[in-house]
Formats: sequence, C-alpha cells, structure tokens
Amino acid sequence: MTDTFTPLTRFAVPGRIAVSNRTAAVWQTATLTEVRRETPRASTFRFAVPAWAGHLPGQHLMLRLTAEDGYTAQRHYSIASAPDDAGHIELTLDHVEGGEVSGWFHRVAKPGDEVEVRGPLSGFFAWPGDRPALLVGAGSGVVPLMSMVRHHRARGLDVPLRLLVSARGPEDLIYAREFGAETTPVFTRNAPEGVAVGRMAAAHVAPLLAERPPGGWEAYVCGSNAFAEHASRLLVAAGQPVERIRIERFG
Repeated sequence: MTDTFTPLTRFAVPGRIAVSNRTAAVWQTATLTEVRRETPRASTFRFAVPAWAGHLPGQHLMLRLTAEDGYTAQRHYSIASAPDDAGHIELTLDHVEGGEVSGWFHRVAKPGDEVEVRGPLSGFFAWPGDRPALLVGAGSGVVPLMSMVRHHRARGLDVPLRLLVSARGPEDLIYAREFGAETTPVFTRNAPEGVAVGRMAAAHVAPLLAERPPGGWEAYVCGSNAFAEHASRLLVAAGQPVERIRIERFG
C-alpha cells in the first residue's frame, strides 16, 4: 500500500481476530527474492521469511529499513500474499512521490537485499474465509483484498466472494492478470472500448447487494480517505448494514 496508514474508522465493527502480541513484536529478517512489475507505478516485492508464523488475509506488517549510517524508517504495509505461501510474504508498493521507503524499493532494491519485518498485525480487517466477503477497493487499496482473493482460490472455498475494484485505467489496475469472474473493475479516467468511464457509483454496488447470499455480506473497503467514505456510503445506501462494513484507509 502506501507510506501512510490509518487503520480504524467510525465504521469499524466488533469481532476482531486475536493477534499474538508476542509473535508480532519480534523483528525478523526478510530477504528480497523477486520483484514483479504490476503497473507503471506499482511493483510486488517477494520476500523469504523462514520463521514467519503465518497471517490471515487482510492483515498487515511493520517493515523496518536501516541505512548504512544507522538511520531507520518504519512503515506499515498490507500483506498481498495468501497465508498458504509458507516461508514467504509479498508486498505490493506504489512508488510514492517523496516516499523514502517506497522510493528505496522502486529505485534501489534488488534480490538479495534484506529488511526487517514484524507481524502479522491487526485482526480488525482480517478475513478467515468463513463468511461471504464483498471486497471494495481502489488503487493500492486492492492489496489486502487480493490476499483474500488468493486465499479463496488456494483453498477452493465455496463461500461467496466478490471484488469491486476502481482504477484510473486498465494500465493502472494492479493484479489485472490475476482477476477472474469474481472481479468487477471500474475505470475513472480511461477504459477499454465499450466500457463506461466514471467514479464508482450506485449502479456498480447495487447488483452485488442484490445477490446477497444467505446471512449477508461482510464488506471490506480499502482505499484513500475519500474513496473509503464514498464507497461505504454507497454500500449503506444499497442496504449493507453499517455494522458489517470494515474499512482500512490511507492517505
């Protein structure tokens, strides 16, 4: 995700998943093994972390980068990989203008480089795969949601899952190669021929609420402050209970 992080909002609901403070407090060495370009401004960084205790889709971690002169910088980043990817984690980072950590990753980092990580952190936004999930994201907000999609596929889960994701255009759609029938993209600036261009609207949300599964959806919204508020209000207007909307926002 981005270099800034604010985990809670007034839409936050009870029922957090317990996180082991002892495990999450331990810094571990993570070795960069692969870099994959996702869009012109976003790349996925794959790390080997042999002692990683695992995580739930939607959780994040703390990353610490230490310079040769001893200066350190720490950032929260959502985990993009599925929990079953044992001994490895993946982070997808935007190249934030002026961001010292994201800038290092995009301009300097190479396989073999080491950073430190600790986590997983926060059970608030986690999805264990036990309830229907309606995922709504924009830009790099799709990162924790993609962990959920990958988990759903890796386990062959029968529980319904839908993803509604917004991007400026097809070239900015992170993970575009991986999306399937569960995903509906919305393009705000340019789109393929025959596809409407515009902000996420009630017309995008209503069909998903109309196909509400037994027991209803648990909604997960992730994106900028403005997007999170906009998407949450669309969901509520379409009939999604406020207490069943979880939000992670940044910016």
